Amino acid sequence: MIIALTVGLIAGRSARPMEEEPSKYPADQIAALSQILDVLPDAAALVDASDRVLANSSNCAAMGLIAADRLAPVELRALNREAHRTGETVSRDATICRNGDSMGDWEARLQVSPLESGYSLVLAQDLSEERRLNDVRRDFVANVSHELKTPVGALSLLAEAVQAADQDIAQARHFASRMQLEARRLTDLIADLVELSRVQGDAPLRNSKPVQVQDIINEAVDSMKISAEKRGIQVNVASDANIGSIFGDEAQLVTALRNLVSNAINYSPEGTKVGVGARRAGEQIEITVTDQGPGIPEQDQARIFERFYRVDPARSRETGGTGLGLAIVKHVCANHGGDCTLWSREGEGSTFTLHFPIYLNSQNTENGGE
Repeated sequence: MIIALTVGLIAGRSARPMEEEPSKYPADQIAALSQILDVLPDAAALVDASDRVLANSSNCAAMGLIAADRLAPVELRALNREAHRTGETVSRDATICRNGDSMGDWEARLQVSPLESGYSLVLAQDLSEERRLNDVRRDFVANVSHELKTPVGALSLLAEAVQAADQDIAQARHFASRMQLEARRLTDLIADLVELSRVQGDAPLRNSKPVQVQDIINEAVDSMKISAEKRGIQVNVASDANIGSIFGDEAQLVTALRNLVSNAINYSPEGTKVGVGARRAGEQIEITVTDQGPGIPEQDQARIFERFYRVDPARSRETGGTGLGLAIVKHVCANHGGDCTLWSREGEGSTFTLHFPIYLNSQNTENGGE
């Protein structure tokens, strides 16, 4: 419909060389054409056979498609000439260079369609995000395959060892206990993969409701009580019971906080303390988890929320970490309009802070109102 309207605005003109045509198009008509092109999802321009631009969407210059009043990329000019020569729509994938742009080159799908008026409609679809997502998916599948292969391979070897040690009860029991450990690691990995898929799905907040922050903290800390006791770690909670509520999925919020508490316990030396606190900060609620662990090197902090990224892979295997816990935290925060930040210094521990918008109607809800 939009393209038809665009064609209609310039239809009926003679197809004489465009050097004679621009003066016949009033400025207000050219502006109207540009506004129409701005509605299209891709960068778009109307150009003549000599690559001169009549009208264009506002993002064409920023994307390096036009310079002054001409098509800029060599690939696009060649495509335009070909479309005018053959009278048929032509398309091609190309890398467009943005001269002087700090964002660098970008991948585009170019399409040029000749019009009856002697102009052609140029469309450029940005493929950079699509390619990035494909790379992410490919890396994710490779990482999952690698992570699953490790415990599965270990289970296979341990099963063979159990068979070989059928006459040695002590050895068989040792290998069986190792099999239980690997099976638990595999179960945890699958559970985290399912959870990650759920929190980054199309409808991640189907069970949203006002959730008391204190309830989130209590449930997350209680679920890690046994793990903390095994390592002799004391978990101290400091928060106001009436701090307020967050509107969201309670299970996701508990999972995010539990992952942070679990990491704090697993990476802290035995006999130390882990602190969990919450406070209001303007229109936000901040939930913090602080440990006395080894800290995270500065060069690793920017990547700590990536899937399967581990600062110390050997330590992660020792603690049973799947490398997905912080990625889940990041997605839960994003789902609730919040964020997760990190402060850490080597030798001084780490503090993770969850930031969520406060549920402004929490008092009314607590009093029975809407």
